[in-house]
Amino acid sequence: MKTIVNKNMLLLFVVVALVVFPLVYQNNAEFEGADGKAEEAITDIQPEYEPWFNSIWEPPSGEIESLLFVLQGALGAGVVCYYLGYLKGRKKVDQD
Repeated sequence: MKTIVNKNMLLLFVVVALVVFPLVYQNNAEFEGADGKAEEAITDIQPEYEPWFNSIWEPPSGEIESLLFVLQGALGAGVVCYYLGYLKGRKKVDQD
């Protein structure tokens, strides 16, 4: 039991370090998305480039866009965790 607690504490420390380290190390950095960087790189290479596809629906604000992004990530994490739990439960039933 003690080794499990130690392992969990170590994992928690690693997660906290992964979150805090970039914020401390790059304290003046701007938080930019990959879309903006990609658009900038494309216009540097080909200034007359025109996108061939437009979004079907544009969220009314950045907050709603962030909310939808987070909901998509949470839904994906839920599906993956459900599947992993299902596999673990099936393995346990097969062992019994």
